[in-house]
Amino acid sequence: MKEDLVLPAPREAATDGAGEPLLVVEGLRKHFPIKGGFPIRRTVGAVQAVDGIDLTVRAGESFGLVGESGCGKSTTGRLITRLLEPTSGTISYRGKDITHAGRKQLAPIRSEIQMIFQDPYSSLNPRQTVGKIISGPMEINGIEPTGGREKRVRELLEIVGLNPEHYNRFPHEFSGGQRQRIGVARALALEPKLIVADEPVSALDVSIQAQVVNLLQKVQQELGIAFLFIAHDLAVVRHFSQRVAVMYLGKVIEVGDRESIYTRPRHPYTHALLSAVPEVNLHDEEAGRRERIRLAGDVPSPISPPSGCRFRTRCWKAQDKCAAQEPPLVRLSGNRDGHLTACHFPEDPTIEGREEDIVLDPALAALEEDIERP
Repeated sequence: MKEDLVLPAPREAATDGAGEPLLVVEGLRKHFPIKGGFPIRRTVGAVQAVDGIDLTVRAGESFGLVGESGCGKSTTGRLITRLLEPTSGTISYRGKDITHAGRKQLAPIRSEIQMIFQDPYSSLNPRQTVGKIISGPMEINGIEPTGGREKRVRELLEIVGLNPEHYNRFPHEFSGGQRQRIGVARALALEPKLIVADEPVSALDVSIQAQVVNLLQKVQQELGIAFLFIAHDLAVVRHFSQRVAVMYLGKVIEVGDRESIYTRPRHPYTHALLSAVPEVNLHDEEAGRRERIRLAGDVPSPISPPSGCRFRTRCWKAQDKCAAQEPPLVRLSGNRDGHLTACHFPEDPTIEGREEDIVLDPALAALEEDIERP
């Protein structure tokens, strides 16, 4: 008779109280230098990928990080996992500063902070079997589970919804969704306390995305693992995350719990993001209630970002103060919870439709007028 599969509890779970800060990021920056000149290559500028962000991820919670492509989400994840060296700022894990920790100092922490990569096709070694891929972290860290590594790998495959008999198969024999499940199993191999999931479903077919997200949610709830869930799909983040931070051009511009961010946003950029989320109206009387905001242009270059508020070049509420002063990330009056916003002129806390759409592109507005004319 087959034994019931028991999900292991996170290591030293008793020492981490629910809700206690697990990861604290303060003033984190990452600037990539730009080289130029001939014949001597010198630094002529820098790409400000991440430029002073503050985040706190509590033990056992799922924290979402959203924003447009190029805003610095993935760089933030790689900084937290120490795959990249920060330019400045601090990263504290369980009260210990790991910002510039060396290889030996990071060794005991590596097993507690794992990462799920975006592309399941390039993140798995095609020359290794599934068993070798998942048992690799255990081998590197010298971990010998009860019953052996092979038994533990087969248990992990069953946890993520794969057949344990796939132990000796190679990655090319699996679909994209199955490969991402293998990546999840690899991340769980060391029983981590924090998993950074960098757009784990963006490369998958829509029909498979829900399966992977539900798997991650099940793992997060049953094992008590904290997640930093990085994505640009607001619907996925709303389904998975308890708290959400919104990034724009290397800055965190709004932080709050899921309900507050999605129903009572205050920053204009968050309003614009939410207005772009498709929604099915089943009844005609509900149609048109959601606001519609269309921004002009693209995100400014991170090499030379705008002064003051970085969103001001695309914001319909921008004034002289926005160019002169950078708005701090603070709690606005009337917000009793931990909802923080970085805006001098915040929006009303609602996402209801306005009398007129906000269109900042004159050419687009003129084109729509021509189309509407008989």
